[in-house]
Amino acid sequence: MISKHETFNLPNTITLLRISIVPFLFILLLEPGEFWSLILAILFVIASITDFFDGYFARKYNLITTMGKFLDPIADKLIVNTAMILMIPIGRIPAWIVAITIIRDLIVDVIRSIASSEGNYIQASSLGKQKTLAQNIAVTALMINYSIFGVDAHFVGMIILYVALLLTIYSGVDYFIKFYQTTVQKDNIDIKK
Repeated sequence: MISKHETFNLPNTITLLRISIVPFLFILLLEPGEFWSLILAILFVIASITDFFDGYFARKYNLITTMGKFLDPIADKLIVNTAMILMIPIGRIPAWIVAITIIRDLIVDVIRSIASSEGNYIQASSLGKQKTLAQNIAVTALMINYSIFGVDAHFVGMIILYVALLLTIYSGVDYFIKFYQTTVQKDNIDIKK
């Protein structure tokens, strides 16, 4: 039986394997023809699916570690944001959407860290999970880029990307409201006392 305190348990190993896809993004997006675009999309989908399994195994077998709590969200953002950044120069994604997404992620990470340092934990919201799902689907379609089964993957990817952008902004505002209610407002009440 694996101790929950072991750093390199099954969930953390899955997370590290997920991070290992990043170098392939760099290599495969240099010359992304139709075949390699499809291979890259398959790798991205596998990495996205493993995100479910590392959390599932960590909870089911009580293997939650500090390293896992730290690595899992970093792995998610590293893979998605790297993929989006690398698709800018090859014309598959607008830079302004990537910028908004990354800035929102940074702001959310900062406010969650500040709240946590004050003893207030802001949990991931269902809006944030919906944003992540929409982003993953959009990035997969944009990686494929070409028509597949008669469907223009780039067109579908852009539509879903705009949905993801709306969810990105909306969930970012939701996190800020939760931060204000749990941390800023509480601090103001404590000061008045």
